[in-house]
Amino acid sequence: MATVGVIVAMAQTVKERDEFPQLLRFDPSRAFAMLRVQALAGDRASQLALGQMHLAGIGCERDGVEARHWFQRAAHQGDAMAMNMLGRCLEQGWGGEPDPELAAVWYRESADHGCDWGMFHYGHMLADGRGVKVDRTNAFHWFTQAANAGHGRAMHVLGEYYENGWETAADAQRAGELYRRSAEKGDYRGQCSWASVLTGQGRIDEACDVLRRVLAGAPTHFVESLREDLRRSGHAQLRDLALAAGE
Repeated sequence: MATVGVIVAMAQTVKERDEFPQLLRFDPSRAFAMLRVQALAGDRASQLALGQMHLAGIGCERDGVEARHWFQRAAHQGDAMAMNMLGRCLEQGWGGEPDPELAAVWYRESADHGCDWGMFHYGHMLADGRGVKVDRTNAFHWFTQAANAGHGRAMHVLGEYYENGWETAADAQRAGELYRRSAEKGDYRGQCSWASVLTGQGRIDEACDVLRRVLAGAPTHFVESLREDLRRSGHAQLRDLALAAGE
């Protein structure tokens, strides 16, 4: 999840913000040192970005313990994304033992503070009963909130709720619209679901265009599974697409 762009966004309030993106790309160790000074001085954006650099090993060695420490400091200063990242550390066991119950607490805090990622992750905890009791109605609420805030992955999950009639009346048109919006946000699962909608409408050329983006950019395990599905398609163009992706 950690990229240069993500860290730049997290560190948007650093004093040298105009120079920081270039510095991060070409001299990450110096960027790390700059952030550390400002993080120690109490700047919560720098603390958040420093935690992400520790997590990703950008400008420093990977260190989950330090990442969790800096996310926690920023979270206690009220930073909503830091609350979400602290939840991730607690859920995944980055920098310490996993603690799904406490992860759910921090995701809820992040969601309540308006972070779309916090909403999305808290929705998943509720849907799966991880760290909290299963509550699919409340999960639907938080996925809706995250989608309304522009979260592409949440749009796809919410589309599945409408497609399958989970916690709401089935609505294929609404599901399709959510898949389209998710695809436009670049979510590869949303792109696959939108391609499926296009295929069902007979818009095979458009579906192929979308699927090419998925095959070029999705994780390897997802691409392999998709190729297997395409090989079994009743549409020759989709079968050819699977063959071309394996060349």
